This record gives sequence, structure tokens and C-alpha cells, in this order.
Amino acid sequence: MTDVSEKMGASETTGALDGLFVLDLSRILAGPTATQMLGDLGATVIKVENPKTGGDDTRGWGPNYARNEDGSASDLSAYFMSANRNKQSIAVDIATAEGQDIVRRLAARADVIVENFKPDGLVKYGLDHATLCAAHPELVYCSISGYGQTGPNREKPGYDLMAQGFGGIMSITGDPEGAPTKVGVGISDVMCGMYATIGILTALRHRDKTGIGQHVELALIDSQMAWLINEGLNFLTSGELPARRGNAHPNIVPYDAFEVADGHFLLAVGNDAQFARFCDVIKVPDLAASDDFKTNLSRIQNRDVLMTHIKPVLKTWRKDDILEALRAVKVPAGPINTIQEALTSEQANARGTVRSVEAEGIEGGHVQLLGNPLKFSATPVKYNRAPPRFGQDTQEVLETWLGDKPKQ
Repeated sequence: MTDVSEKMGASETTGALDGLFVLDLSRILAGPTATQMLGDLGATVIKVENPKTGGDDTRGWGPNYARNEDGSASDLSAYFMSANRNKQSIAVDIATAEGQDIVRRLAARADVIVENFKPDGLVKYGLDHATLCAAHPELVYCSISGYGQTGPNREKPGYDLMAQGFGGIMSITGDPEGAPTKVGVGISDVMCGMYATIGILTALRHRDKTGIGQHVELALIDSQMAWLINEGLNFLTSGELPARRGNAHPNIVPYDAFEVADGHFLLAVGNDAQFARFCDVIKVPDLAASDDFKTNLSRIQNRDVLMTHIKPVLKTWRKDDILEALRAVKVPAGPINTIQEALTSEQANARGTVRSVEAEGIEGGHVQLLGNPLKFSATPVKYNRAPPRFGQDTQEVLETWLGDKPKQ
């Protein structure tokens, strides 16, 4: 793993969004994913956490935690750390008049606010988009919810699992003979956070040209249905419901995970020439010459029959041998790595996929995080702050941004 431990502090905070102030009222994953991205790009991100609950819910989502210097579990769960680096944490109860006052004064300094309360959940505190945008017309205010601010389901809570189920992706994920299956991580949350980041940056571009901010609104359900991509369009174009195919591709054959003598490997034949070379490698050249299989369309139409020809042959190969043979003739093929194999691979090491970031008070003095995939030639991503301990920056933020003196 690459060790690129970087010291935290203002002297290290540079980036394309340097000088941007983001007030983060979000929790769990979608909102924090967006604000972490903004922090990675140089923005100052202040995360507001509820002292009554001990902060963001995910601080308690174990069982894996960074350890304190004495070996005890800290409040930095692996889940929390996945979406909360490059932020400062303040403990503020927005249900109190004092807490509302703090957030309003911070909002007056902010460029961006991100929240993921239920629709109208902040109205009673006077912290909703209508109130704060009216007071600060230049503000970009981003709201994330499960089903959106409108529609018959607006009051329903938003969870990644429900989004995957409602939005259709589970219906096409999993074994054809098994149950509908969710993606192994909270992909609806993560993708919604990515869309939110794009929306925020777009609104900031507009604000920079006009001086006027706006309300950016997203729903987990909307974003999940937007990334149905080709399968969504397959249905809209044909009216036919896509089916679960396991690892197979609806529009390309053979494109799947295949069993070999010592495991499985991935094969992605992208065109007819590659199919012919694949057939030569596994010594069944007649398949490539057959009218039933010579074109991708014919292979789609005769998918099941083709599988009966190639699956038994592939089971006679060993994984390393078939991968080497296919790579030699430029047929796309690859391994199915465990997470350990992926994150410790030479490729991951070369790309800086794992980052070691200094963390005061934590066993070993650092935490290991997944790096940001963006690579910039002029404004590289910085890892200036490890995910914060709950409320660790409260007094510093109040003094720096609001001029509040410590209470005696």
C-alpha cells in the first residue's frame, strides 16, 4: 500500500476549491460523500453533529473502528471514515435556540449548505432552504432526501436499500434463479452524493456569473433510476423488462464470469474479431465461423446454446493459463479479486488508491483511507485532515468564523 502520510493544517490546504466554505448538515452517506468530495478539492467543510446522539449515526456503525492510543475503540468507525475526511466537526444541537443561532451565523458566512433531513424537516428551526436562501441570496443550498421534495412518497425516509429496491436496480441484479440482490455497497447513496457534487459545482458556477445562488435538490430514487443507463433504455426502447442475468451482459455475448478448474475469471468479448480470437485460444474455431455465433447479434439470440459449447471447455483450463492466453491475443479477460487483492495490487499501489493520513490520538498515529480517484495536473487532491473526532473543532470554529470567545 502507498504510504503518503500528509500533515494536517492550514498550510497544507490548497486545491481548486480553496476559499470555499461548506456547511455540512448531512449525515450517513449521500450528503457526506458530496461534502467529502468538496473537502478533497480544497473547500473548508464544517460538519455539524448532534450532541444528543453522539454525532453522525455512522460513528457507531461497527464492528470496525480505528483504535485509540490505549487500544480502545474510538468514535471513528470504518463506515464514518469512508465519507468524512477533510472536515471539521462541531457539536451543535439545532433543536435549541443557541444551536439555531450558531447555524444561522455560520450560514451567513457559507457558500454552500448541504442537508439530508426529511422534506421540510428544517422549517421548524428556521434553517430550511427558503428561509436561508431568502436571507442570503448568494447561497447554494443542497437538499438530499429519499424520494424528493415533491411526489406522493416525499414523506418516506430514504435508505439505500429502499432506493435500490424502488428504483429497479435490484430487479436486474443477482442470480437468474435466485432472489433480487442489492449491490454490495450503498451505491445509491454514493451516486446520489456524486450527482449532488456536480449540482453544487454547477450552481456555484452560475453564482459566480450572476451573484445569485439557488436550491439544488436531489433524491436517492431519482439518481438511482438515472443510472439504470443501458438497461433503463433497453426497457424504454423495447417495452420489454430486462431480466436478471447474474454477471452476464444484456447487449454483449460472451461477457460474464466463467468457471475454470481452479476458480472463476472474467471474460468481456467486445466485438466479433475478439470472439474469433477467443475461439482460437480455446480451440473451438468452428464456433466463430458458425452463422449462429459469428456476430454479436447472433450470439445474443443464441446465448444459451453458445454457453453449452464454451462452458465445458473453459472448465478444463486453469485460471492463470486462460488469462495469459487471452491477454496474449488481446481478448479482454481478468481476475475476480478480493478486496484485499484489489487494494494491495501493484496497480492500486501505483495509483495511490490507499492513503495513510495522520490522525492525532489514534493508535499508530494515522488512519488508512481510500483515496480520491481524481487526478489533477495543477490542483491535486489533498488529504489535510483525517476524519474528525466528534465535536473536536467546536471551539476553534466558533472562534475563527464567528468570533465567539470560550465560555468561562
